Parts: sequence; C-alpha cells; structure tokens
Amino acid sequence: MERFINPDRNQWQALTQRASASYASLEPLVKTVFNAVEKEGEQAVKNYTLEFDKVEIQNIVVSKQEIVQAVDRVPNELKVAIKRAKENIMRFHEAQITAPVEVETQPGVSCWQKKLPIEKVGLYIPGGSAPLFSTVLMLAIPAKVAGCQEIVLCSPPDSNGLLADVILYTANLCGVDSIFKVGGMQAIAGMTLGTESIPKVDKIFGPGNQFVTVAKQLATQYQVSIDMPAGPSELMVVADKTGNPDFIASDLLSQAEHGPDSQVILVTNDIEIADATFEKVAEQLEKLERKSTAQKALNNSKVICFDNDQELLDFVNRYGAEHLIVCLDNETEFVNQIKHAGSIFIGNYTPESAGDYASGTNHTLPTNGYVRQYSGVNLDSFLKAITYQKITADGLIDLGPVIEAMATAEGLQAHKNAVSIRLKTLKS
Repeated sequence: MERFINPDRNQWQALTQRASASYASLEPLVKTVFNAVEKEGEQAVKNYTLEFDKVEIQNIVVSKQEIVQAVDRVPNELKVAIKRAKENIMRFHEAQITAPVEVETQPGVSCWQKKLPIEKVGLYIPGGSAPLFSTVLMLAIPAKVAGCQEIVLCSPPDSNGLLADVILYTANLCGVDSIFKVGGMQAIAGMTLGTESIPKVDKIFGPGNQFVTVAKQLATQYQVSIDMPAGPSELMVVADKTGNPDFIASDLLSQAEHGPDSQVILVTNDIEIADATFEKVAEQLEKLERKSTAQKALNNSKVICFDNDQELLDFVNRYGAEHLIVCLDNETEFVNQIKHAGSIFIGNYTPESAGDYASGTNHTLPTNGYVRQYSGVNLDSFLKAITYQKITADGLIDLGPVIEAMATAEGLQAHKNAVSIRLKTLKS
C-alpha cells in the first residue's frame, strides 16, 4: 500500500482513480459476445463458456435433481447461518414497503401512486474461486418481497461444470425459479436477449468483474434495465487514534481478498494508526488462503494521512466509497457530513463483512464513484411506480383553463382541444 501525507488537492483526482479498464476498451469484445448470442442463441453461450471459463457444458440448466443433491450436501451449521441471515435481510427489506400515496391536489382532482413489481428479473451471482452465495440472499430476497413473478439466476460453473452446492441451496431457499450454469458476458447477454433455455428478463441485478459491468451497461441498449454499474469491490476506512489497527487491517484485507482489481484505502489523521495498521496488514496477510489475490489488490491500494480534518472529510466525499467504515471519536458529526457512499459502517465493532452477510442491509452497491448517482440495491430496485389520476367534471371546469393556457403557450393545439371540447360539452 502506497502512503501519502497531506496530498495537495491537485493530486486528488489521481488518488481517487480506480484500476478499472475503460468502457471503450472493453465494449468491442462485449458487443461481439452479444451479437453471437443474438444470432446463435444457446450454442454461443456454451461456446463462450468453453472459451472464457474453460468448461464444456452440454446442458446449462440446473436440474431439480442437482438442487436436491446439493441441498443434502450443505452442512447443517451453514444452513442455520444462512437462514439467520435470510431472516435479517428479509426483515430489513420488508420494512421498506411503502403504502400508496394518495392526494387531492385541488377539489375534483385526485392523484395517486402505487408500486408494482418488475415481472422478470435476472440475478447475476459471481462464482469462480469464491462463489458468492451471499449475493443470492441479497438479490432474491428483495425480489420475493417485491413480488416479482419470475426470478432467473446465472452463475459461472466451476472446473467440473457445476455450481457450488451452497449457491444452489441458497437459491432454492429463497425461491429462485430457474438457475443456469453460465457466467460472464455470455450470461448477461443470455438474460438480455433470451435463449432456448434462458428467459429474457426485464432487469438485471448483481455485481461482477469489469466485463460483466460493461455487459450490463450494454444490456440497457436492448430495453433491459440494470441495478447499477457494480464493478470491482472497494473499501475505505476512516480512523483516528480511537481506531483499532488490528480491526482496520482485517477490514482492509476482507475486501482486498475479493479480487486483484479490488481497492482498499485507509484515511487517517494519525500517523501512528497508519504505521500500526501497516504492521497488522502484513501480519494478517501471511495467514490468508487468498494471500496472492489480496496482495495484488494491496498493490493498488493506499494509506492517506491528513493533518486537517476538513480536508480529510472532503477527500472522503470526493472518493465516494462503495463501503465506508468510520472509526472516529466524533463519528456522529462526521457521518452526518458524508454525502457520497454506498453503505456506511460506524464504530470499531461494525465490520464491513456484517453488511456483506447478515446484518440485514444489502451488499450490492455502486462502485467506481457511481455512489454519486446510484443507490445500493433496495426493495424499490425491484419495483416500478405507476401514477394514476381522476378528475371530476367540476374539477376539469376549474383546472381546464390552466391547461388550455399552457398548451396554447407551447403551441400544442390538440392538447388544448382535448380540454376545450370537454369544457364545451360540460357548459352546454
């Protein structure tokens, strides 16, 4: 991890850059995949699975028998943990249900809004060396709470052409309708365009690598919505002398082990905390099974020290972290001034991994600075709002002249006529 002491604001742009490839550099390959899937359907999906994942699969559909066998193999202790996490996640997302909004904007003019579920949703679950079954919980649970009619799940197969037992168990527990052994760009293309087996969905959810992120963005050109551009994971820890270096190091490494393109940053006003954290990171790193992956991420990560607390706050807001841990003596005052973050974890005893798994909040969050424009996945992500209105005769008599005046000013005579003809009838 590279260290910076009181970096000048002119350096901040460079310091907030993520190590992600540009959309333009990846788009040609992603378009090639989409075009092939559009023309060749499922065969193209299988071909790319062989090319990219080095796995030959005859049938990409996960059968009921495969699910039953997987469920039996998952240890009971893990099943209990997953069910406990499911309860908390469901409780938090059920609390987000809102009642329809109804208002009479003026006498005789009633307007209301209610939310309806998106019918078909596709869930992308990262797999490979670390199958993220927790993401199944984070996406399938709110989809079910929202009332989505069809939930489709795609996840990359392992070297044997299978999905992890725990992914199948969790998907089955959460009521996923269909599961496919497909990952990467070809999975996003399959859910976007539809194949012989994979249904075309209305919206795609889930994190992924840079190629998956670009594929999701391309999907929007095919009338398919996405949750957000969620790419490589990132974490920022903000700490003063009240922070615990051992805890901070464990949090930094918890995200660094996600992948070599992950980024973790420690921002502090105490150089001793920085030094102590360096030591703890080195100590804990040696004990990790995913040491190599974490080390590559650390090579792209930073420790930044500020003497000025206002500059520290400004830098935190400038970066806009996916995950932000705050371990400060004045934590409440500081957190209330945060404008840009995906999810905030407050205090020494609130590890980021709690949000990743079981506290109840959703871990599917915007990365790469997109926290300025996007929220993390929540119940509303699976809903669409429809507005309604009803106007009585008296209401139109009163409101009609307003509409006529505005339509006339815009030069839209047919708009005016739609009111004028009605008013003429009412007054005759």
